[in-house]
Amino acid sequence: KEEGCRMSGSMGKKKELMVQMLTATVGSLMFAIGVNLIIVPLGLYNGGFMGIAQLMRTGIVDFMHVPVPGNFDLAGIIYWVLNIPLFYMGLRIMGKDFAVKTLLTVTIQSVFLVLVPIPETPIIGDTLTACIIGGLIAGTGVGLVLRGRSSGGGQDIIGVCCSKKYPNVSVGKINILMNIFVYLICLFLFNIEIVAYSFIYTTVLSMAIDRVHIQNINTSVMIFTKKLGISQAIMDQMGRGVTNWDGAGAYTNKTAYILLVMISKYEVTQIKQIVHSIDPNAFMIFTEGCSVDGNFEKRL
Repeated sequence: KEEGCRMSGSMGKKKELMVQMLTATVGSLMFAIGVNLIIVPLGLYNGGFMGIAQLMRTGIVDFMHVPVPGNFDLAGIIYWVLNIPLFYMGLRIMGKDFAVKTLLTVTIQSVFLVLVPIPETPIIGDTLTACIIGGLIAGTGVGLVLRGRSSGGGQDIIGVCCSKKYPNVSVGKINILMNIFVYLICLFLFNIEIVAYSFIYTTVLSMAIDRVHIQNINTSVMIFTKKLGISQAIMDQMGRGVTNWDGAGAYTNKTAYILLVMISKYEVTQIKQIVHSIDPNAFMIFTEGCSVDGNFEKRL
Protein backbone atom coordinates (compact mmCIF):
# COMPACT_ATOMS: atom_id res chain seq x y z
CA LYS A 1 0.00 0.00 0.00
CA GLU A 2 2.81 2.40 0.93
CA GLU A 3 4.59 1.65 -2.36
CA GLY A 4 1.34 2.26 -4.23
CA CYS A 5 0.85 5.60 -2.46
CA ARG A 6 4.39 6.66 -3.34
CA MET A 7 3.87 5.73 -7.01
CA SER A 8 0.53 7.53 -7.05
CA GLY A 9 2.12 10.63 -5.50
CA SER A 10 4.98 10.53 -8.01
CA MET A 11 2.54 10.23 -10.93
CA GLY A 12 0.51 13.10 -9.50
CA LYS A 13 3.58 15.33 -9.31
CA LYS A 14 4.60 14.46 -12.87
CA LYS A 15 1.09 15.23 -14.11
CA GLU A 16 1.07 18.54 -12.24
CA LEU A 17 4.48 19.43 -13.69
CA MET A 18 3.26 18.62 -17.22
CA VAL A 19 0.19 20.82 -16.74
CA GLN A 20 2.37 23.65 -15.43
CA MET A 21 4.78 23.43 -18.37
CA LEU A 22 1.88 23.25 -20.86
CA THR A 23 0.37 26.36 -19.26
CA ALA A 24 3.74 28.15 -19.43
CA THR A 25 4.21 27.09 -23.09
CA VAL A 26 0.77 28.38 -24.11
CA GLY A 27 1.50 31.61 -22.23
CA SER A 28 4.83 32.00 -24.01
CA LEU A 29 3.15 31.56 -27.38
CA MET A 30 0.49 34.15 -26.50
CA PHE A 31 3.20 36.62 -25.46
CA ALA A 32 5.08 36.13 -28.74
CA ILE A 33 1.86 36.54 -30.74
CA GLY A 34 0.92 39.74 -28.89
CA VAL A 35 4.38 41.24 -29.37
CA ASN A 36 5.34 40.11 -32.89
CA LEU A 37 1.96 40.24 -34.64
CA ILE A 38 0.52 43.38 -33.03
CA ILE A 39 3.13 45.55 -31.28
CA VAL A 40 6.36 45.27 -33.30
CA PRO A 41 4.76 46.14 -36.70
CA LEU A 42 3.66 49.47 -35.18
CA GLY A 43 7.24 50.28 -34.17
CA LEU A 44 6.33 50.14 -30.46
CA TYR A 45 8.48 48.74 -27.68
CA ASN A 46 8.03 46.49 -24.68
CA GLY A 47 9.26 47.58 -21.31
CA GLY A 48 11.77 45.81 -19.10
CA PHE A 49 14.34 43.38 -20.43
CA MET A 50 12.34 42.61 -23.57
CA GLY A 51 12.36 46.33 -24.36
CA ILE A 52 16.11 46.44 -23.78
CA ALA A 53 16.48 43.48 -26.19
CA GLN A 54 14.35 45.31 -28.78
CA LEU A 55 16.44 48.48 -28.41
CA MET A 56 19.63 46.46 -28.86
CA ARG A 57 18.10 44.81 -31.94
CA THR A 58 17.26 48.24 -33.37
CA GLY A 59 20.84 49.34 -32.77
CA ILE A 60 22.28 46.23 -34.43
CA VAL A 61 19.95 46.28 -37.45
CA ASP A 62 19.31 49.99 -38.07
CA PHE A 63 22.51 51.63 -36.86
CA MET A 64 25.14 48.90 -37.32
CA HIS A 65 23.38 47.63 -40.48
CA VAL A 66 23.86 43.96 -39.68
CA PRO A 67 21.86 42.01 -42.32
CA VAL A 68 18.87 40.19 -40.77
CA PRO A 69 15.88 38.65 -42.65
CA GLY A 70 12.87 40.97 -42.67
CA ASN A 71 10.49 38.74 -40.69
CA PHE A 72 13.16 37.48 -38.29
CA ASP A 73 13.25 39.15 -34.86
CA LEU A 74 16.75 39.15 -33.35
CA ALA A 75 15.29 40.42 -30.05
CA GLY A 76 14.33 36.88 -28.98
CA ILE A 77 17.94 35.71 -29.00
CA ILE A 78 19.21 38.85 -27.28
CA TYR A 79 16.48 38.47 -24.63
CA TRP A 80 17.66 34.93 -23.81
CA VAL A 81 21.27 36.09 -23.38
CA LEU A 82 20.20 38.96 -21.08
CA ASN A 83 18.46 36.46 -18.80
CA ILE A 84 21.54 34.38 -18.02
CA PRO A 85 22.53 36.29 -14.82
CA LEU A 86 18.88 36.39 -13.68
CA PHE A 87 18.62 32.59 -13.64
CA TYR A 88 21.08 32.62 -10.74
CA MET A 89 18.85 35.08 -8.82
CA GLY A 90 15.84 32.82 -9.32
CA LEU A 91 17.86 29.81 -8.18
CA ARG A 92 18.99 31.54 -4.97
CA ILE A 93 15.63 32.99 -3.93
CA MET A 94 12.94 30.75 -5.48
CA GLY A 95 14.76 27.42 -5.60
CA LYS A 96 15.92 24.88 -8.18
CA ASP A 97 12.48 23.93 -9.56
CA PHE A 98 11.60 27.54 -10.33
CA ALA A 99 15.00 28.24 -11.92
CA VAL A 100 14.88 25.12 -14.14
CA LYS A 101 11.31 25.81 -15.29
CA THR A 102 12.21 29.43 -15.92
CA LEU A 103 15.20 28.39 -18.06
CA LEU A 104 12.95 26.11 -20.11
CA THR A 105 10.22 28.75 -20.39
CA VAL A 106 12.60 31.53 -21.44
CA THR A 107 14.09 29.21 -24.07
CA ILE A 108 10.62 28.33 -25.40
CA GLN A 109 9.56 31.98 -25.33
CA SER A 110 12.70 33.07 -27.17
CA VAL A 111 12.08 30.41 -29.83
CA PHE A 112 8.50 31.63 -30.30
CA LEU A 113 9.73 35.24 -30.55
CA VAL A 114 12.10 34.16 -33.31
CA LEU A 115 9.62 31.93 -35.17
CA VAL A 116 6.39 33.98 -34.99
CA PRO A 117 6.57 36.13 -38.16
CA ILE A 118 6.35 39.92 -38.01
CA PRO A 119 3.83 41.30 -40.55
CA GLU A 120 5.14 43.95 -42.93
CA THR A 121 2.02 46.04 -42.27
CA PRO A 122 0.12 46.25 -38.93
CA ILE A 123 -2.82 43.85 -38.72
CA ILE A 124 -4.65 46.39 -36.51
CA GLY A 125 -4.57 49.86 -38.05
CA ASP A 126 -5.67 51.90 -35.02
CA THR A 127 -2.66 52.26 -32.70
CA LEU A 128 -4.61 52.70 -29.46
CA THR A 129 -6.75 49.63 -30.18
CA ALA A 130 -3.62 47.66 -31.02
CA CYS A 131 -2.00 48.71 -27.72
CA ILE A 132 -5.01 47.48 -25.73
CA ILE A 133 -5.45 44.19 -27.61
CA GLY A 134 -1.70 43.52 -27.75
CA GLY A 135 -1.37 44.30 -24.04
CA LEU A 136 -4.24 41.97 -23.14
CA ILE A 137 -2.87 39.09 -25.22
CA ALA A 138 0.76 39.48 -24.15
CA GLY A 139 -0.17 40.18 -20.50
CA THR A 140 -2.44 37.16 -20.34
CA GLY A 141 0.42 35.12 -21.77
CA VAL A 142 2.86 36.31 -19.10
CA GLY A 143 0.22 35.71 -16.42
CA LEU A 144 -0.26 32.13 -17.63
CA VAL A 145 3.49 31.59 -17.48
CA LEU A 146 3.53 32.77 -13.86
CA ARG A 147 0.39 30.73 -13.12
CA GLY A 148 2.30 27.69 -14.33
CA ARG A 149 4.76 28.41 -11.49
CA SER A 150 7.42 29.50 -13.94
CA SER A 151 8.63 32.84 -15.25
CA GLY A 152 9.16 34.43 -18.63
CA GLY A 153 12.45 35.84 -17.42
CA GLY A 154 13.64 39.43 -17.20
CA GLN A 155 11.63 41.60 -14.84
CA ASP A 156 9.29 38.65 -14.16
CA ILE A 157 12.12 36.90 -12.28
CA ILE A 158 12.85 40.10 -10.38
CA GLY A 159 9.12 40.63 -9.72
CA VAL A 160 8.50 37.11 -8.39
CA CYS A 161 11.61 37.25 -6.17
CA CYS A 162 10.60 40.66 -4.79
CA SER A 163 6.99 39.47 -4.28
CA LYS A 164 8.31 36.65 -2.11
CA LYS A 165 10.45 38.97 0.02
CA TYR A 166 8.16 42.04 0.19
CA PRO A 167 4.39 41.52 0.83
CA ASN A 168 3.13 44.67 -0.95
CA VAL A 169 5.10 44.12 -4.16
CA SER A 170 3.52 42.48 -7.22
CA VAL A 171 4.96 41.37 -10.55
CA GLY A 172 2.83 43.95 -12.36
CA LYS A 173 4.23 46.79 -10.23
CA ILE A 174 7.80 45.71 -10.90
CA ASN A 175 6.91 45.58 -14.59
CA ILE A 176 5.77 49.21 -14.55
CA LEU A 177 8.91 50.40 -12.72
CA MET A 178 11.20 48.59 -15.17
CA ASN A 179 9.19 49.96 -18.06
CA ILE A 180 9.63 53.55 -16.93
CA PHE A 181 13.40 53.04 -17.12
CA VAL A 182 13.22 51.64 -20.67
CA TYR A 183 10.84 54.33 -21.91
CA LEU A 184 13.05 57.10 -20.58
CA ILE A 185 15.72 55.73 -22.94
CA CYS A 186 13.17 55.56 -25.77
CA LEU A 187 12.27 59.17 -25.12
CA PHE A 188 15.79 60.23 -26.11
CA LEU A 189 15.88 57.98 -29.20
CA PHE A 190 12.37 58.27 -30.67
CA ASN A 191 9.46 60.67 -30.79
CA ILE A 192 7.14 61.03 -27.82
CA GLU A 193 4.22 59.38 -29.66
CA ILE A 194 6.04 56.04 -29.80
CA VAL A 195 6.86 56.30 -26.10
CA ALA A 196 3.28 57.25 -25.14
CA TYR A 197 1.67 54.38 -27.06
CA SER A 198 4.31 51.92 -25.84
CA PHE A 199 3.58 52.96 -22.26
CA ILE A 200 -0.18 52.49 -22.78
CA TYR A 201 0.49 49.00 -24.15
CA THR A 202 2.76 47.97 -21.31
CA THR A 203 0.39 49.36 -18.65
CA VAL A 204 -2.43 47.21 -20.06
CA LEU A 205 0.01 44.28 -20.13
CA SER A 206 0.93 44.82 -16.46
CA MET A 207 -2.72 44.99 -15.39
CA ALA A 208 -3.48 41.77 -17.30
CA ILE A 209 -0.55 40.04 -15.59
CA ASP A 210 -1.84 40.87 -12.12
CA ARG A 211 -5.34 39.63 -12.98
CA VAL A 212 -4.17 36.28 -14.39
CA HIS A 213 -1.32 35.73 -11.90
CA ILE A 214 -3.80 34.62 -9.21
CA GLN A 215 -1.10 33.55 -6.73
CA ASN A 216 -0.59 37.28 -6.32
CA ILE A 217 -4.21 37.95 -5.22
CA ASN A 218 -4.88 37.71 -1.48
CA THR A 219 -8.22 36.14 -0.56
CA SER A 220 -9.92 35.92 2.84
CA VAL A 221 -12.25 32.98 3.45
CA MET A 222 -15.02 32.75 6.06
CA ILE A 223 -16.30 29.21 6.60
CA PHE A 224 -19.56 28.44 8.43
CA THR A 225 -19.91 24.79 9.46
CA LYS A 226 -21.52 22.56 12.06
CA LYS A 227 -18.77 19.92 11.94
CA LEU A 228 -15.41 19.76 13.68
CA GLY A 229 -12.05 18.95 12.06
CA ILE A 230 -11.94 21.49 9.22
CA SER A 231 -9.48 23.80 11.00
CA GLN A 232 -7.02 20.98 11.63
CA ALA A 233 -7.34 19.71 8.04
CA ILE A 234 -6.59 23.18 6.63
CA MET A 235 -3.54 23.58 8.88
CA ASP A 236 -2.24 20.07 8.08
CA GLN A 237 -2.83 20.11 4.31
CA MET A 238 -2.31 23.80 3.47
CA GLY A 239 -0.07 25.06 6.24
CA ARG A 240 -2.33 28.09 6.74
CA GLY A 241 -3.37 29.52 10.10
CA VAL A 242 -7.05 29.44 11.05
CA THR A 243 -9.04 31.59 13.49
CA ASN A 244 -12.11 29.93 15.07
CA TRP A 245 -15.26 31.40 16.59
CA ASP A 246 -18.23 29.66 18.17
CA GLY A 247 -21.57 30.88 16.89
CA ALA A 248 -25.19 29.87 16.49
CA GLY A 249 -27.68 29.97 13.62
CA ALA A 250 -30.25 32.72 14.19
CA TYR A 251 -33.08 30.61 12.75
CA THR A 252 -32.23 27.17 14.14
CA ASN A 253 -30.30 28.38 17.23
CA LYS A 254 -27.97 25.42 16.68
CA THR A 255 -24.24 25.65 17.41
CA ALA A 256 -22.09 26.61 14.42
CA TYR A 257 -18.36 27.09 13.96
CA ILE A 258 -16.99 30.11 12.09
CA LEU A 259 -13.50 29.87 10.60
CA LEU A 260 -11.42 32.66 9.08
CA VAL A 261 -8.49 31.85 6.77
CA MET A 262 -6.27 34.06 4.60
CA ILE A 263 -5.01 32.39 1.41
CA SER A 264 -4.00 33.30 -2.14
CA LYS A 265 -6.57 32.96 -4.91
CA TYR A 266 -4.48 30.09 -6.28
CA GLU A 267 -5.45 28.03 -3.19
CA VAL A 268 -9.23 28.53 -3.47
CA THR A 269 -9.88 25.19 -5.19
CA GLN A 270 -7.79 23.33 -2.62
CA ILE A 271 -9.58 24.81 0.39
CA LYS A 272 -13.00 24.08 -1.18
CA GLN A 273 -12.01 20.44 -1.62
CA ILE A 274 -10.83 20.18 2.00
CA VAL A 275 -13.95 21.78 3.45
CA HIS A 276 -16.44 19.87 1.28
CA SER A 277 -14.74 16.54 2.05
CA ILE A 278 -15.60 17.08 5.73
CA ASP A 279 -18.83 19.07 5.47
CA PRO A 280 -20.58 19.11 2.07
CA ASN A 281 -23.12 21.60 3.47
CA ALA A 282 -20.56 24.16 4.69
CA PHE A 283 -21.13 27.79 3.68
CA MET A 284 -18.10 29.81 2.49
CA ILE A 285 -17.54 33.47 1.65
CA PHE A 286 -14.51 34.49 -0.47
CA THR A 287 -13.27 38.09 -0.53
CA GLU A 288 -10.53 38.88 -3.08
CA GLY A 289 -7.95 41.65 -3.04
CA CYS A 290 -7.52 41.98 0.73
CA SER A 291 -4.59 43.95 2.10
CA VAL A 292 -2.52 41.97 4.59
CA ASP A 293 -0.20 43.29 7.28
CA GLY A 294 1.52 40.76 9.49
CA ASN A 295 2.72 37.18 9.28
CA PHE A 296 1.22 36.02 5.97
CA GLU A 297 3.31 33.82 3.67
CA LYS A 298 3.18 34.63 -0.03
CA ARG A 299 3.50 31.44 -2.05
CA LEU A 300 4.58 32.17 -5.59
